[in-house]
Amino acid sequence: MKSDEEDFRRFVSARLDSLRGLAYLTCGDWQAAEDAVSSSLAKLYVRWHKVTSPERYATRMVVRAAIDEVRRPWRRERSSSHALPETAQPDGSDSINERLRVRHALRQLPAGQRAVLVLRFYEGLSVEEAADVLGRSAGTIKSQTARGLATLRQRLAAQDIALAEDLKEEYSHARYA
Repeated sequence: MKSDEEDFRRFVSARLDSLRGLAYLTCGDWQAAEDAVSSSLAKLYVRWHKVTSPERYATRMVVRAAIDEVRRPWRRERSSSHALPETAQPDGSDSINERLRVRHALRQLPAGQRAVLVLRFYEGLSVEEAADVLGRSAGTIKSQTARGLATLRQRLAAQDIALAEDLKEEYSHARYA
């Protein structure tokens, strides 16, 4: 019993940050991601001695829990008086700016497509592995990947157009100031 508990603690220490990142990329909200990871790890702890592949089990449970957290009705209600709107503020670094743009565009995808893209490209899972984690067919994973990437490209292209229009407007105002 003591050995199982130590093994679980070592597993959590090694994978906690990775699971948090996976949950955040899946749902786009740090608090929901924390809730998803903690509930998944609580379920894993109870089943620890029965689980043959804790890595796969934890990944599957975290993704599912993160999607469920976003779907919960109380998550949809947002008080505008207490929270400032989230806006992506570039810090001048191209790589960080690019990550913010991609993260913002990723948040606009439906939860299923976002989960597929995160599993395929962040976690590096194959089509079959992602299908196993999400409990979907390989064909569904392929179509969700294609649709998600197409939508992501559209959103990023739209951001580029909006950014170019903003710069053009700033330039014209600066010229006459």
